[in-house]
Amino acid sequence: MPLSFPLPARLAAFYFAFFAHAAAYVAYFPLYLAARGLEAGEIALVLALPQAARIFAPAAWGVLADRFGAQRGVIVACCAVMAACLAALPAAPGFVGIALLIGLTGLFSAGVMPLVEAVTFASIAGSPGRYGPVRLWGSVGFIAVVLAGGAWLDVGSVDIVPAALVAGVLAALVVALVLPKGRRHAAATAPFTLPPGARAVLLGGFCMAMAHGALYAFLTIHLQRLGYSGTAIGALWTIGVVAEIGVFAFLPALFRRYRLSSILLFSFACAAARFVAIGWAASQLWILCVAQVLHAATFGAFHAASVAAIHRIFPEHAQGRGQALFSSACYGAGGAAGALVAGWAWEAWGPQLTFTVAGAAGLAGAHFAYSLRRSGQ
Repeated sequence: MPLSFPLPARLAAFYFAFFAHAAAYVAYFPLYLAARGLEAGEIALVLALPQAARIFAPAAWGVLADRFGAQRGVIVACCAVMAACLAALPAAPGFVGIALLIGLTGLFSAGVMPLVEAVTFASIAGSPGRYGPVRLWGSVGFIAVVLAGGAWLDVGSVDIVPAALVAGVLAALVVALVLPKGRRHAAATAPFTLPPGARAVLLGGFCMAMAHGALYAFLTIHLQRLGYSGTAIGALWTIGVVAEIGVFAFLPALFRRYRLSSILLFSFACAAARFVAIGWAASQLWILCVAQVLHAATFGAFHAASVAAIHRIFPEHAQGRGQALFSSACYGAGGAAGALVAGWAWEAWGPQLTFTVAGAAGLAGAHFAYSLRRSGQ
C-alpha cells in the first residue's frame, strides 16, 4: 500500500486486519483452549492475562511514542512480537505454556490500539464524528472472520485458530509500515495530572469492560452448550457487529445531536439489559438476537464516545498517554477483572448468575457517566 494512499484508507485497512485477528481471538480462542483441555477457571485466567498487561503496558508504550514520535515504530514492533508468540501456541506445553505465550502477547498488543486511536483522532482533529466511518472497517473485518470461523467449525477443527490469529496480526503489521511516524512532543516528560472529567470516563470504562468479561470469555461456550451450531454462533456474533457498524456509520450525526455523556448513559443502561437477557433467556433466539443488537450501544457507541471524550479532555502533548490510560483502566483493569470474576462465577453459580453480575457492572457505570454529564461533557 503506497504512502500516497489516503491516510483514512490506510487506517481503515489496519482496523480491518487487526479486528479480523480480534474476532478469531474473542469468538473462538476460548473453544481452542477448551479443546486443549483447560478448565473454565484456567480459560478465564488465560484470557485475563492480556487484560492485566493492559493495566500498565499501554502507559509505557504511550510515553515512548509521545516522547520520541515513535507511534509507527511501536505499532510495528508490537505486531511482530505478537505474531511470533501466537505462532508458537500449537507447541505450547499445556496451561502454563499457553499462559506464558498469551501473557507475552498481551504485553505487546497493549501498545497497538491506543496508539492507532491517537493517530486516527489526530488525523480527524476537530471532527470526531469522522472516526466512525474509518473505525467501522474494523467491524467489517470482525464479521468476515466470525462468519467464516463459525462455518468452519461445523466441518473442521478448532486447531486452525492459532493460524487465523497469526494471519490477522501479520496483515496488520504490513499496513502499519505505511502509517505516519508520529510527532515528537518534548512536553511528554512533564508532570502528568488527570484533567477534569477524565476520572469519570476511566471509571466508567472499567465498569463497561468488566461487564463484557463474561461475554468474551463464555458466550460461545454458553451458546454451544445450549445447542447452537457453529454457524449459528458465528451469525449471532455477527448480529452484534453489524449493529456496531450502523453506529459507526452514523456517528457524525449522533455526535452532533447528543452529548457524549448522554450516549454513555444510554450505553450503560443497554449493557444491564443485554447481559441479564443473555444469562437467563439465551435459549430464546429472538431475545438473544435483540441482546446482540444492543452491542451497537454497549461497545460501538460506548467506545466511540469514550475515546472522543479522552481526545477532548487531554491536551495535544498527552494524547498518546491519554488513550493509553483509557486502555489501561477500561480494557486492562476492567477486562481482567471481568474475565476473572466471570470464571469464578461460572464455576460457582453457572451462566445465569455470571451474566447477571455482568449486567450489574454495566449498571454501575451509569453513575460515572452521570458524573461526566455534570462536568459539562
